[in-house]
Amino acid sequence: MNIKELYQEIILEHGKNPRNLRKTENFNKDAKGNNPLCGDNVHIFLKLNEDKKVEDVSFEGSGCAISMASASIMTDLMKGKEEAQVKDIVNDFLGMIKENPELKSKNLQEDEKTKLMCLSGVKQYPMRVKCATLSWHTLISAIDKTQEEINTEN
Repeated sequence: MNIKELYQEIILEHGKNPRNLRKTENFNKDAKGNNPLCGDNVHIFLKLNEDKKVEDVSFEGSGCAISMASASIMTDLMKGKEEAQVKDIVNDFLGMIKENPELKSKNLQEDEKTKLMCLSGVKQYPMRVKCATLSWHTLISAIDKTQEEINTEN
């Protein structure tokens, strides 16, 4: 199996069986995101403790396989991370999905980088980049509470 096939398998697995597809109990931060071009919708629920560490993160929503896989992978990776680490990982991921060939964050272990790199192929399809990044932008909005709703067309 080559790396491209492995990446496709990871995306399909997370797309068909998304992790953390639920509403976090006692969440203290949340945000909604919408991609009107393909109909992706996501609602991120975040529970940060007093030390600004992610105790739990989940999502509800619907969308294409890339959107659901990206949200699933993201929520899996963020559990247990501190807010500053989360923001660093999000920035690294957004840079990778748009232009950088690899992930550079020191807050990611090698197996976590492999999971994220499976989404790197979407940069070849500019319309799909919005699908892959919607949940990530929405997570930052939940942390910072910067907007009512993230919209990929704004």
